Amino acid sequence: MSEKLIYASNRFSVAPMLDWTDRHCRYFHRLLSKNALLYTEMVTTGAILHGSKERFLAFNKAENPVAFQLGGSDPADLAQCAQAVEQYGYEQVNLNVGCPSDRVQNGRFGACLMAEPNLVAECISAMRQAVSIPVTVKSRIGIDEQDSYDELLNFISTIADAGCGDFIIHARKAWLKGLSPKQNRDIPPLCYDVVYQIKKDFPELNISLNGGITSLGSAIDILQHVDGVMVGREAYHNPYLLAEVDAQIYKSPNDIKTRHQIVEELMPYIEQHLHEGGRLHNITRHILGLFHGIAGARTWRRALSENSPKKGADGSVVLDALSYIRL
Repeated sequence: MSEKLIYASNRFSVAPMLDWTDRHCRYFHRLLSKNALLYTEMVTTGAILHGSKERFLAFNKAENPVAFQLGGSDPADLAQCAQAVEQYGYEQVNLNVGCPSDRVQNGRFGACLMAEPNLVAECISAMRQAVSIPVTVKSRIGIDEQDSYDELLNFISTIADAGCGDFIIHARKAWLKGLSPKQNRDIPPLCYDVVYQIKKDFPELNISLNGGITSLGSAIDILQHVDGVMVGREAYHNPYLLAEVDAQIYKSPNDIKTRHQIVEELMPYIEQHLHEGGRLHNITRHILGLFHGIAGARTWRRALSENSPKKGADGSVVLDALSYIRL
């Protein structure tokens, strides 16, 4: 195995989620936590190499720390894209070896790459040679019939030998045939013990666990066994969960903002976005869950969902929706 390589611990991160964790979502999440590591949506190497780099890579530096997730399997293409990611100011670049969708498999990237650890190692080696920022891997614990612990052990060992010191492991296997991406997030059972064992067998690596985490309490429990936790859907549907991350996870002094304060701080960003020709719905779709569990939350969601997409909708829609909240 390579020399001991541990990047700054990503104690708490919000998972890359397609169509969800765009730049507006990340800006909103950053208002809630200064320290949580945020992720972009997965972007393919082809989109960056043959499309608009500005479209796929530009972001507000206020969102940092942000990790950019790439999808691809060609070492040279990944290295070139990783360079662009670094040039745009992202703090980490992550290779997706966990997405099980048919579209991803047809492009030979995502979870299907777990069957080709040597290729993943080549990709990681090329990316690490191209950039100075951390290069990380997000994977599953196995795929289809290739789900033994020995196979996972070989996968992690092979990639670590290529110099990767940081792994985010979704504690479920992926069925590439027979289950949809949505089903793959729920049906395969969670196996936290497998990820815990990986940490025991590779103490020199930075191991983060993803999958099924719905509270900071459970995240703190998991952190007794691994280096980091990654929260997905819960952070999106109940974003106020992030408000206590700095204090509880990072032990960092940070005044916990009220939900109303978050809305107030978001308003200038909304106005700027509208001034630049953007639509209100681009942002408000990400804040629907801000008042999760609070009286009036359902009306808040309905008011934003119905009125934000309308032509000419502006910040007054958000303030009107806010009036329905009863604290």
